[in-house]
Amino acid sequence: MQLIPVQLFDAESSTFTYILFVPGAREAVIIDPVDHHLERDLAHLRRLDLELAYVLETHAHADHVTSAGRLREATGARAAVPSGCGIPPAELQLNDGDVIRFGRGEEIRVLHTPGHTAGSMSYLWRGNVFTGDALLIDGCGRTDFQSGSAAALYDSIHQRLFTLPDATRVWPAHDYRGQQVSTIGWEKAHNARLAHRTRADFIELMANLNLPRPKLIDVAVPANRNLGLPHGG
Repeated sequence: MQLIPVQLFDAESSTFTYILFVPGAREAVIIDPVDHHLERDLAHLRRLDLELAYVLETHAHADHVTSAGRLREATGARAAVPSGCGIPPAELQLNDGDVIRFGRGEEIRVLHTPGHTAGSMSYLWRGNVFTGDALLIDGCGRTDFQSGSAAALYDSIHQRLFTLPDATRVWPAHDYRGQQVSTIGWEKAHNARLAHRTRADFIELMANLNLPRPKLIDVAVPANRNLGLPHGG
């Protein structure tokens, strides 16, 4: 059975947060929570009568501060993060191929998809893939900071994500154009940055985007490496 996650949105950073659960079971997982939506997310968990088992991060975000640490304190959940992102306070340091288990036999498969950052992870659950900033809807994450690599991102998308079944639903960490969900098949055929583009062409494209520096990067990255908590907290 293919289930759909609860998808929540932060308009300030255009960030999606996801709550994963199965009706009839109480344990849940949250992916990429945002600091100033802590109470909103806790209210969703209470409303659905869920117990938070894990807080997952796809990477150390540069455009918002996570609420992972405060969610952990409020619920007793464990934080699970990519091992290559330098987030030492988390209980679980995830590596490619790891499996996160929750609820009644639910499994989330961990896919290492570097390129936006060296440690970035995607998470596969019941026909849904949560791609972080690797694969966006009709786009992809930038590769010009935080150990980014256009070559690595091209390989991650083509070798790890585009090899998933075409019907796999794509749930990104961000959207800037009012879109919510896509599929692997659609992105393979139509993604403006990736479809019908060679590796060399993609690397050249990414090198010439000339995007502005994220406004919060100097605050967000250090905070996110401490699960959003003050250092020493």
